[in-house]
Amino acid sequence: MLRRDTLKLIASVSLLFAGLTRPLLALAKWNKAAFTATKFEDAINAYFPEQKIIDSDQINIGVHPVVENGAVVPVKVETTIENPLSITLFVDKNPNPLIANFDLSPNSIGFISTRIKVQEPSNIIAIVKTDNAVYMTRTFIEVHEGGCG
Repeated sequence: MLRRDTLKLIASVSLLFAGLTRPLLALAKWNKAAFTATKFEDAINAYFPEQKIIDSDQINIGVHPVVENGAVVPVKVETTIENPLSITLFVDKNPNPLIANFDLSPNSIGFISTRIKVQEPSNIIAIVKTDNAVYMTRTFIEVHEGGCG
């Protein structure tokens, strides 16, 4: 009986340790310069340094063109680009333009859905990264009440 209890304790502690260290691994990949940038150009250059970004019509940003409350803006991004590795969202006129990056699993479909904050009328920019290229599209939305203040 003592052996089983010891094995259960070891397994529990191992799982707890793994659960506690996982957020630390995420912080290790954090691009501080990009997420703290206050200008769109600085944020995009910090996140995609020296990479050519190609405009694409294979990315669709699903968002209402007029938003009453910028504090909660539902956004969907869908792409037909083959083998997307990540989808990154920017809002060009927000105090911090880089909103989020979503790393996708291999062979997953290129789709994300989230809610973001938008301070004022702005472009929402979606960037899809693949093994060999980086693609971008944008859409403009009107905001009546800003959400970043």
